[in-house]
Amino acid sequence: MSRPYEDPTPTDPSDLPATGPQPTVPPADAAGDTSGGSSGAPKEKVPPQIKVLIAAAFVIAIGYGIVAPVLPQFASSFGVGVAAASAVVSAFALCRLLFAPASGAVVNKLGERPTYLIGLLVVAVSSAATAFAETYWQLLLFRGLGGVGSTMFTVSAMGLIVRLAPPRMRGRISGYYATAFLLGGILGPVVGGLLAGFGMQAPFIIYAVALLVASAVVYFRLKDETLAARKAKNPQPPMKFREAFEFGAYRSALVSSFATGWTAYGVRVALIPLLAVQLVGEGPQVAGLALAVFAAGNALALTFTGRLTDKLGRKPLILIGLVVCALATIGVGLVSSVPLFVLLSLISGMGSGTLNPGQQAAVADVIGPERAGGKVLSRYQMSADAGQILGPILAGALADAAGFGWAFGVSGGLMLLAALAWLPAKETMPPEENPENNKQAA
Repeated sequence: MSRPYEDPTPTDPSDLPATGPQPTVPPADAAGDTSGGSSGAPKEKVPPQIKVLIAAAFVIAIGYGIVAPVLPQFASSFGVGVAAASAVVSAFALCRLLFAPASGAVVNKLGERPTYLIGLLVVAVSSAATAFAETYWQLLLFRGLGGVGSTMFTVSAMGLIVRLAPPRMRGRISGYYATAFLLGGILGPVVGGLLAGFGMQAPFIIYAVALLVASAVVYFRLKDETLAARKAKNPQPPMKFREAFEFGAYRSALVSSFATGWTAYGVRVALIPLLAVQLVGEGPQVAGLALAVFAAGNALALTFTGRLTDKLGRKPLILIGLVVCALATIGVGLVSSVPLFVLLSLISGMGSGTLNPGQQAAVADVIGPERAGGKVLSRYQMSADAGQILGPILAGALADAAGFGWAFGVSGGLMLLAALAWLPAKETMPPEENPENNKQAA
């Protein structure tokens, strides 16, 4: 079982499993990785199953991007106020958070692929139903059900990546997967704008069709995964949350995932547009530019940080990303110059793109390819969802009471606290992948 590397020197007992032997690192896994880390080893290729998941992620993200700009306007068409229209967006995230524990149990019982397909179909049906909602409450219900399906395919996709990704490529594959979602999210609103003339229902129907296409591709291209699981003599034993929590890296990942959800996904989307208008003194164009350059910085960082994560280790990239994103976030709340505002948004995006591959790879290292990690992954996802829900509410209240400087300052401070939480954590990359660890072991 591939588990995190632990330094052989004495450590704080809280950083080691409470019972049983210390985890060991096995030889190369079934993905065909026999390079042993030598410089003359053949270059590994991304497994075809992972390519299917990356392509599906791109399609899903485009569909979500098509729907996102239209949803508040569609809700407003039922004659409700701004708060009620915004609640439709929050309902999706809230249902993701509430259903996350159950989704982890479903993954452990049914397997990753069936759960992934069920999740996609649930979101497809909810999206189609949303297009034909006749009242605001129907819209709220259908959108909330979409959040249930979303957490199912999110957690199961993470589980498939943990099981199928070769350990030496976990950072890169996490980067590829995140890039697919990012590019889809960037292109989605563009496509949605082109579809504006077809009415507000059209994006939801198109999203439903896109999800059905993704479901069909995954069903046929990953069919062998289910057959292999059924034929396995030793099915994957599920990892319990308390087992994973005994590893310092997993505890740190929960903290940094919450901070990232709060700052990079919650506060950024909710407060940047308001800051652009009220503090910088510019209109929505500057807010849109700031959000776009954040995404551009994220994409730019992901082009190389995934590989660096697999070469230098998970922890160094996570620490760098957290500190860069934290300082840039604090700066955003203090500037009044448009060029600096946009530049700091770019740097913040680069920080986010630097830490994400290492953070996800570290969680994958903790679980390993021989354990079912549904519950462990669902708790990890819950921490990000909780931050994304609480961040806009609490930081928004702080901005009203004390100003945007405090709101972004506290948000950046959370990222710095997350970096401190990672300092005592042990590197999780197996020793044959980490030259520095090999030197220590020698």
